[in-house]
Amino acid sequence: MHHNFKFHNSLKCKLFLLITGLNISFCLQAKNLNPSPSDTLQALPDSVLTTNDSLTVSVPRENPNKIDAEIIYSASDSIVFYGNGTGFLHGKGDVKYKNITLQADFIRVKMDSSLIYARGTTDSLGNKIGEPVFSEGEATYYSKELTYNLQSKKGYIRNAVTQQGEGYVISDKTKKLDDNILLIADGKYTTCDKHDNPDFYLYLTKGKIKPGDYIVTGPAYLVLADVPLPIAVPFGFFPFTDKYSSGILMPNYADELNRGFGLTNGGYYFALSDYADLELLGDIYTKGTWALTANSRYIKKYKYNGNFSFSYRVDVTGEKDLPDYSKATNMNIRWTHSQDQKANPYFTFTSSVNFSTSGYNRSNINSYFNPNLNSENTKGSSISFTKRFPSQSNLSLSGSMLINQRTKDSTISLTLPTLNIAVSRFSPFKRKNAVGNERWYEKIYMSYSGTFANSIDTKESLLLSSSLSKDWRNGMRHSIPVSATFNLFKYINISPSFNYTERWYLRSVDKNWDSDKQKEITDTVSGFNRVYDFNMGVSASTKLYGFFIPIRSIFGDKIDRIRHVFTPTIGFGYAPDFGDQRWGYYDSYKKTTKDPSNPASMIEEEVVYSHYQGSLYGYPGSGKSGNINFSFANNIEMKLRNDNDTTGKAPFKKVSLIDNFSVSGGYNLAADSMQWSNFSTNLRIKFSDRYSLNLSGAFDPYMYGLNQYGNPVRINKLRWNYHKFPKFLGTNASYSLALNNDTFKKLFSRGDSKKTDDKKDASSKANPDNPDDESITTSPEINQLGLSEKSNQEIQTDADGYQKVTIPWNINISYSVRYANTNVFDKEKMEYKMGFTHNLSFSGDISLTPKWRISSSTSYDFVAKQFTYTSINVSRDLHCWNMSASFVPFGPFQSYYFRIGVNSSMLRDLKYEKRSGYGSTPITWY
Repeated sequence: MHHNFKFHNSLKCKLFLLITGLNISFCLQAKNLNPSPSDTLQALPDSVLTTNDSLTVSVPRENPNKIDAEIIYSASDSIVFYGNGTGFLHGKGDVKYKNITLQADFIRVKMDSSLIYARGTTDSLGNKIGEPVFSEGEATYYSKELTYNLQSKKGYIRNAVTQQGEGYVISDKTKKLDDNILLIADGKYTTCDKHDNPDFYLYLTKGKIKPGDYIVTGPAYLVLADVPLPIAVPFGFFPFTDKYSSGILMPNYADELNRGFGLTNGGYYFALSDYADLELLGDIYTKGTWALTANSRYIKKYKYNGNFSFSYRVDVTGEKDLPDYSKATNMNIRWTHSQDQKANPYFTFTSSVNFSTSGYNRSNINSYFNPNLNSENTKGSSISFTKRFPSQSNLSLSGSMLINQRTKDSTISLTLPTLNIAVSRFSPFKRKNAVGNERWYEKIYMSYSGTFANSIDTKESLLLSSSLSKDWRNGMRHSIPVSATFNLFKYINISPSFNYTERWYLRSVDKNWDSDKQKEITDTVSGFNRVYDFNMGVSASTKLYGFFIPIRSIFGDKIDRIRHVFTPTIGFGYAPDFGDQRWGYYDSYKKTTKDPSNPASMIEEEVVYSHYQGSLYGYPGSGKSGNINFSFANNIEMKLRNDNDTTGKAPFKKVSLIDNFSVSGGYNLAADSMQWSNFSTNLRIKFSDRYSLNLSGAFDPYMYGLNQYGNPVRINKLRWNYHKFPKFLGTNASYSLALNNDTFKKLFSRGDSKKTDDKKDASSKANPDNPDDESITTSPEINQLGLSEKSNQEIQTDADGYQKVTIPWNINISYSVRYANTNVFDKEKMEYKMGFTHNLSFSGDISLTPKWRISSSTSYDFVAKQFTYTSINVSRDLHCWNMSASFVPFGPFQSYYFRIGVNSSMLRDLKYEKRSGYGSTPITWY
């Protein structure tokens, strides 16, 4: 039912009720509507004929509580009005008046007094349904009972529930004033959404609420699991806002063995604009540790986003003037910036900065319990941009700043800046308006790349005092590769190539030997230096196919054939000897030293060096090169009959036997000795689409000997000349395995599917109208035990009708092995001994229940024969609380950490934490 009406006064109201015919007495209405026999208008004399003209009119007094706006109402069951101006809405009643909305299963409206009363009802199972939901503007209240005056906008609410910020206010008695102020008694404030029985709450004896603004309370105390705790406050003030605003950040209390008592993460939050914010935080401890941190986030939709963080710490541990006292000053800068791809397709700017002093993680207590930070030895930072040009699609300009840190020895490698200009591959002889076939010279392609960089490798403490001209390395490099591909005899691809590289340096070095001081003297010479080299080559490759058809009488017809693809490649490369004096890149000096066996005599040797040793982009190599390179690749596949195909579209399927097996090597025609290079091999076998085996190895064709100092060196003797196979230099392989609940389902899926089909057949017989309906019918007795319909739907059963118990788990196993030369040389066999290096790591988690989760990670060092960093984490979801614990049971970072706290960020200080002290004595586990 739905009606729309407007009451102007009590007379029109009664006329409307008369028209609707809802049990109104006609006599009473007629008595009110018929005019009096002594009508005052008829008894009035004519004002025109009477000098003492007067007109007396009786004006009725208006009811101050009359309804002066349109009411929209509806109910699903019935609407009943009585003659005294009272209306009743039964079943999902809905009343709307101005900006007020009321929904309840039972609503009573008194027209004359503008009073509304609402409450819920009880269904056949005794459950409360349709309890009042009252909304005025943006404020919404949930309650058991409600009385409200539409005119005065005052009301009385029983068991009201209203959301304020992240929390809820639940009050037994609530009085609503006309200015939208709520006065409560016997209230509860909680962030738990279980309103009837919250897990925890602050019991408010009395309070005042301005929705969306603040809550002021009188005496309040904490109740946890319905148990009052001796934690109380005489009064409380909870501010709220739905606007983006600045405010104070309350600090957390801390207690640490070596730092003392402290306050952490306290400060101020600045709402700078709609696009950026700033957070200033500070830490302070009683023994002298303090820290300042600035965090900022920024975002502009469809343009860019990022965050910036700066932290400066002074960590003081121990007592002053005692042996364990230490003081460390460190800083950290983090900056990430990313640009939306749609912002500018021709320009991109990104940054990923993680720069800190080497002792930042070691002395920072916040990093001590983080295994990723504890094991971090290297850090990298980069800032880069790329510019492309619409009119020149193959031209690009880019720049970057790179920082690499090694925290173990505080070494830093800084490259600032790096500028690159590149022209992608193009054909300089391509005709603009090509006619006919492609000419041979149109197959020649070239590209260009130029790079300028300024770099330094030094210690952190020496970086700011370094000299740009002496300590920094700089230079520019140009690379121009030229290549082409021609087809010979339709089956052979010929690919000639030419590569030119030029370097520009601003200084060079000259070296000589000081006989008196018995040391090398290096002089740096400033000036422009042009260092270039080039090489050229040509290669030829083709593919050969071979097929093997098995004998049908022996192997049957399951195997159709086996295909072998053989890909040989041979090439020749040439480079001149840039160590020749005519190029000017190398020089030499005479080194005179005392003979160790005869101190009275001197030994003179010639030392060859390059003027550009230590330069940023290196220098050309010495020695002429005329290499013949070769490689042989093999691929073997088997074609099987597909017995599962019934359509004829895929009668065969391919199975890879050897995906790739290749051997490569080289021979230098220009060298006078050691002409053969090492041979390299690669093997890849695919077991399935997800699993494959990759192996690679190298073989050395030359033997070892001892030099004049007794150290092993390679000598110009080929092993096969001494009936020996080339020396195997080693290989490596890695394997990973992920196991979880779904891993073994396929092994039992056939039996489970059969049971599922039987279950569906039985279900279709029980419910022929809907055979796919697998819902569980729950008896009223079960519902009376408190099981709701929603929880019934969440219950899953197996094929036998038992409730399914699922325990999700994951296990990741990673194993890597390396077999290679060791540092131990066997002088009897005249070769290095081989050895294995293993690494085995585990990680996994298990959820014993939907709310319990246990995870762990560790790895085993086979050389040290012990476990490396091992951590165990346990977490429990306590609905609106969370409990977590982490343990490092052994090792140098042996520790523990326990925390239980409220999930809501507003009550983040409502928590309990316990951790082992930083650098404390080892823990004894029981």
